Amino acid sequence: MVDRTLVLRKIADLDQYLAQIQDYAATTVEQYAQDWKTQRIVERTLQMMVETCLDIAGHVIADQQLRVPDNYADSFKVLNENEIIGDRLLKPMVEMARFRNIIVHHYDKIDPPIVVNILRKHLKDFTRFKNAILEHLG
Repeated sequence: MVDRTLVLRKIADLDQYLAQIQDYAATTVEQYAQDWKTQRIVERTLQMMVETCLDIAGHVIADQQLRVPDNYADSFKVLNENEIIGDRLLKPMVEMARFRNIIVHHYDKIDPPIVVNILRKHLKDFTRFKNAILEHLG
């Protein structure tokens, strides 16, 4: 059985990060590229958001004794295989896991247009992930 309290606490964290990053949703590529403070805040917040989703996925996978993922991106594939997240959400979450790896391991390869695209078009994917998990919890 999934530790509902733990997952709900992580969802509350995700909600907090989403609220915080909304302040940067209108950032342009030029603003982002020229302001190291914005870069640091946005990149770290996105990293924490993805890691929170991965933590939630890990708890669901472990508690339900699902297939052990091969890597972070595979965590979302396991959730999809077990109909916890839908096909439409799978690709964006896999891409978020890959983006997290770039942030953590390859600072010199972060592409400002990609980050701004996430801010403008993909923050809703975190809300969709949260809603899928809440639906799964019942």
